[in-house]
Amino acid sequence: MTEEIKKQLIEFTGCSNIKIVKNGNKAILYALRIAKRLGKINIFIQDQGGWITYYQYPKRLNLEIIKLKTNFGLIDKHELASKLDDKSVLLINSMPGYLALENMSDIAAICRENKSMIINDISGSIGTDNAKFGDIVVCSFGKDKPINYGDGGFIGVKDSDYFDIIEMQEISAGAGLADRIKTLNNRLAEISAIREQLLADLISLGFQEKLIHPSRHGINIAVRFADETEKERVINYCNKNNVEYTICPRYIRVECDAVSIEIKRLLAEDKYKTFQLTKKGDI
Repeated sequence: MTEEIKKQLIEFTGCSNIKIVKNGNKAILYALRIAKRLGKINIFIQDQGGWITYYQYPKRLNLEIIKLKTNFGLIDKHELASKLDDKSVLLINSMPGYLALENMSDIAAICRENKSMIINDISGSIGTDNAKFGDIVVCSFGKDKPINYGDGGFIGVKDSDYFDIIEMQEISAGAGLADRIKTLNNRLAEISAIREQLLADLISLGFQEKLIHPSRHGINIAVRFADETEKERVINYCNKNNVEYTICPRYIRVECDAVSIEIKRLLAEDKYKTFQLTKKGDI
């Protein structure tokens, strides 16, 4: 079964080889260890929209962390091009904050020109073309991720020799994970439809200018607020519609005053299957 799962993941990522590992964090750590063994010393990360171990693991490995300026998680390509070199790794969430797909085609071209490595975290972007970019891809199977198995993750490489550079502990996988992968596209379509419903609702309620990257594909929505009144209006809307939220600024979402509407948490236990919007009312 594990080999069949790997074949499925290779189709989604274009990798030459896949290893199923304990979790997404372990995949990130393995990827950074590979990069270090290849002589990379500078780890570039987004200034928002990433993941907590993007900071923790490079420090553990005595690698230099450099934050890139972003537009709410989307990288400034001119700054990227000016800073990369052959000692660099771009550790990137290709759907920063689960809010919007990055332009990975342009970013990959910049990295190639500068002989820099890409470690692409595709935990949110798997099932899209963004998951096919990167020298190494890493992914979590967390319960509220697109592949919502609830346990484990994987690391994939374009060059199979990378797996000979370090030791890795691989785990076996069963039919439950295979099913989660097979149904990924259907699940993403359902979540996308819910997000479009919520966006339309929020726009009709006057939040259009407060939305962050609404026209890009994502699986969350972030709504900026200028004061407590605006914040409470968004929170009330979330509460009325039984959708979870988190308050920003938060590095793993956006670094501004905003409410992140956590549509992705509907993936846990397939809650999206029964999700229904209530009437907006006066919020």
